[in-house]
Amino acid sequence: MYQKILEKNPYQLLVTAAFIDLFILCIAWEWFISPLRPGGSWLILKGVPLLFAIPGIWKGKVYTMQWASMLILLYITEGLVRILETGANFWMALLETILATIGFICLLIYLKPIKKEAKALAKQKLQAD
Repeated sequence: MYQKILEKNPYQLLVTAAFIDLFILCIAWEWFISPLRPGGSWLILKGVPLLFAIPGIWKGKVYTMQWASMLILLYITEGLVRILETGANFWMALLETILATIGFICLLIYLKPIKKEAKALAKQKLQAD
């Protein structure tokens, strides 16, 4: 089992960890740490889209990573907007911003050589035709 984990790209592992941590943060934040309303709020559902991305990221699916790189921008934006709040919300927003930024940067680093290779293959194909 550990061998499979070690075979994965380190950026892929970091992205997976960031998405899992971000999901846990979203649930904890809106459920019991500092919910919008006492007892929790419907904002807890903001973590659900992350669940759709995690399996594909873990498997290294390029298409999933591409749309996940756009999805994660919503969490960066929310974190930056809510960082202006006080108390626990400030710290939760700061953590959300950090986790989402780490995830975004790691996605870009992971996808860059793949995109470069795809462009080279497309260029070769055009030259061959």
